[in-house]
Amino acid sequence: MLGGTQSLHTNALDEVLALPTEQAATLALRTQQVIAYETGVPDVVDPLGGSYYVEWLTDRIEELAEGLFARIVELGDGSLLEGVLNGVESGWFVREIAEASFREQRRSERGDLIQVGVNAFTGSDDEPLEVLEIPMATEHAQRGAIGRTRTERDAAVADAALASLVAAARQPEADLMMPLVDCARARCTEGEVTEALQSVFGPWRETPVF
Repeated sequence: MLGGTQSLHTNALDEVLALPTEQAATLALRTQQVIAYETGVPDVVDPLGGSYYVEWLTDRIEELAEGLFARIVELGDGSLLEGVLNGVESGWFVREIAEASFREQRRSERGDLIQVGVNAFTGSDDEPLEVLEIPMATEHAQRGAIGRTRTERDAAVADAALASLVAAARQPEADLMMPLVDCARARCTEGEVTEALQSVFGPWRETPVF
């Protein structure tokens, strides 16, 4: 907020483990509400008034981002789009993320990166977080809802939409957006759409990264 963000979202404390529990989601919401209604920072467009440090940080982030963009363009021989595709297929993105994660973990283990409650300021009475568990009844209910959707929809319209999607996918440089929209309107399931596209492109196999 002090940096002048246009929107703010507070993640729940257990999102790295599972979907947020009601307690964690409520805590995140209350945190946002405290910032919005108690601090007063939303009353000013730029609370820090063009702080040199904030501007320097912004420039530094932009510089690093531009460096990554340049690397992606290089992967695509001058094309950002081709660079993204090549980066995905070669495992470049996964490798970059894994290496960054490894560096961060090393900093945490060495104590260079203080994580309150994780590697510092821990208590002997700390207990594992309560993690949200989705009951099997939810899965059964969802499977039932999908079954009802398939029964109640116009099967001919759904089949035609899926066939049109397959036909479009077989065209070079095809724009699949409208066929996908038509499938949604025909109440095709995500699984059916995925299978239709796999019949043309095959399943995706991620490039192993070591």
